Amino acid sequence: MRRILHGGYMPKQKIYFISTLISVLLLTSVARAEVSEETAYVLNTFLFLVMGFLVMWMAAGFCMLESGLVTSKSVSTIAAKNIGLYAIAGIVFWLCGYNLAYGIPEGGFIGSFIPWSDASTLATGYSDGSDWFFQMVFCATTVSIVSGTLAERIKIWPFFFFAAILAGLIYPIEMGWQWGGGFLSTAGFSDFAGSTLVHSAGGSAALAGAIVLGPRLNRFTNGKAKPMEPYAASSIPLATLGVFVLWLGWFGFNGGSQLALASFEDATAIGTIFINTNLAACAGVAIAAALTRLVFGKTDVIQMLNGALGGLVAITAEPLLPSPFLAIVIGGIGGAIVVFGSQLLIKIKIDDVVGAIPVHLFAGIWGTLAVVLSNPDASLGAQLIGITSVNIFVFIASFIVWFAMKQSVGIRISEEAEKLGTDKVEIGVTAYMIRD
Repeated sequence: MRRILHGGYMPKQKIYFISTLISVLLLTSVARAEVSEETAYVLNTFLFLVMGFLVMWMAAGFCMLESGLVTSKSVSTIAAKNIGLYAIAGIVFWLCGYNLAYGIPEGGFIGSFIPWSDASTLATGYSDGSDWFFQMVFCATTVSIVSGTLAERIKIWPFFFFAAILAGLIYPIEMGWQWGGGFLSTAGFSDFAGSTLVHSAGGSAALAGAIVLGPRLNRFTNGKAKPMEPYAASSIPLATLGVFVLWLGWFGFNGGSQLALASFEDATAIGTIFINTNLAACAGVAIAAALTRLVFGKTDVIQMLNGALGGLVAITAEPLLPSPFLAIVIGGIGGAIVVFGSQLLIKIKIDDVVGAIPVHLFAGIWGTLAVVLSNPDASLGAQLIGITSVNIFVFIASFIVWFAMKQSVGIRISEEAEKLGTDKVEIGVTAYMIRD
């Protein structure tokens, strides 16, 4: 199209050049324009709330995944544990957890035992309430990791007590070491969205519990893992749905950890985070499928599901800086770690019902180490310090709590109760009516 100027025609080339130049200038000015302080406050608050909604949805994902992978006689108990732990995490993180994490002096170790209170101002860049909610759902996620590992033989009320300790004390303390400005932050440790602070921590707590609790009855025979009866893995479709829900929630987990939306750079970064997060999960599925086929002769759907989660956990420590290809590599290795990590647990006779330890602890360690592959400011030494300090602290603290409860109130149901199923003994509600 040519535009008439002063009675003549402008050449096509000039029109094209000018229109292109104007478009570029307009786009650049719009993209780089600074928003007002109040607009930035609104956008950043919106980010926390929406991404927090997605992370909260992960609670449903964990419930579905665990319900699908336990035997049919323990499904109602899984449902009760998951909604119970979320409620507990919400209360104790308000009561003391938030300020234990974010009240830490710079380079320190622990904050204060006081309830959260709103101190929102425009200067904070977002509402305190939205930040509290976003951080709380991270806390609940950490506790959810523990639930599946200990399924089918733990008493529900000792588990609830441990959930309160983990959500209100253990997790906030170690999380604050990095995200609250504690000693790991000043030491140069880097964990963008929590491969170690959330996932490895949850895996360490689960490992301590599994050791103290012991395996399910008849799980290991002559050094080999024995399939559980009856009706092991009660619903593969439900477990698969749970993984897809977790996958969806993970975009909030990683994307929200950008912590801002009010600039061109932040919005672009979140898009990159979404892409890398998705690619890592896809690679985890593909590698788990290939490995189980090559090594064991059959394509294991449960390992594929956990492979997706292993890829997601691995990329969580640094989802922004890797190239798409590197994200695939990191996620694929996460999937491989899940496969071989599951076999390792069987060899040492640790009973992890849903595979949470290899998914969260092992893949989380790998993902945190992999940060040095893309982040030039990260050092291997600082990453090792963070991984070691967090996991040792969480494991020892969790082990003490589990062991103390075992020696006092008891944490395991009786053999007879285990044969009947936790649904009948602990809940009194049967999820599925099974006919012979």
